[in-house]
Amino acid sequence: MVHVLRGMFREVKGFAQFISVERGIMLFMISVGATFLMAGTLAWSSALYLGVTVFCIWSAVDAINNVCDVDLDTLSDPSRAEFTKRLGKLGIFIMVGFTALSLALGAATLIPYVLLFVALGVVFGVLYSVPPFRLRKTPYKPVVNFTVGAVPVLIVASFFNVFSLNILALAVLIGVTTSVNSLWEDLADYASDFNSGSRTLPIIFGFRKGLLLTVIFGYVMIPFMVFVGLLFQLGLVYYASLAALAAFVSLRIAQKRATLFRHDGRDPEKLHKMGEVLAKDFVITAIVFTLSLMVSSLLKINPTFF
Repeated sequence: MVHVLRGMFREVKGFAQFISVERGIMLFMISVGATFLMAGTLAWSSALYLGVTVFCIWSAVDAINNVCDVDLDTLSDPSRAEFTKRLGKLGIFIMVGFTALSLALGAATLIPYVLLFVALGVVFGVLYSVPPFRLRKTPYKPVVNFTVGAVPVLIVASFFNVFSLNILALAVLIGVTTSVNSLWEDLADYASDFNSGSRTLPIIFGFRKGLLLTVIFGYVMIPFMVFVGLLFQLGLVYYASLAALAAFVSLRIAQKRATLFRHDGRDPEKLHKMGEVLAKDFVITAIVFTLSLMVSSLLKINPTFF
């Protein structure tokens, strides 16, 4: 029985990695929060519908990426590569299934711009992963990843036909967040990207300079996050979360300061390991940030919800 449960757990974990479920959940929360902000009410049915639509889009996009990246993942993420290889043609069916479902959900709204942005999300996913485009191996990777965060906000805006400076600022903020997240992913994938001839920013600038640049981008985002909070008049929970996340990242960097700022290049493996650790930390901070945005949006509409 224990052996069966372990096997089931491995399969569930492998599938979650195949569709990058943590990114899907993050974008789901972004869509729900954006729905509350744009509707001005707790429009749960619309929020869940749009959240599921966005989740399906990026499940499809990440499935496309993992099918195309299976050889690269052999070095950077062996367990995910093994699961993708075991899926075989089933992986392609899953990829097509999520693509068709996301397009169907977009079309069911009967709003042309919703369907347009759903389709654009899939198109950018193809440009990101599929040969001969493969923009994930170029310096343009963060630009494509910008759409990962911006498109969900634009889908919600199209659904409610609400376009304003506030909405634009929110789309840019979430887009920049996913762009910076892609830089952290590049640091974690540095070895496999280098061996495959990719031209991501950490490879172009060098690992240490790329790491420092990514850290700087992370801090530059904080004032922008505060600005968006002020635009939408979010409550104390939002700012408290930002302060806690900034403190968490600063503490982690302080713990690694000797490797980050005084590294002499004689032990690159140590620097690469630190990049992998900080990349995982940023995934956590990104998920917590989107959760705080969703909760703050909810509390703005109904302060007594909790």
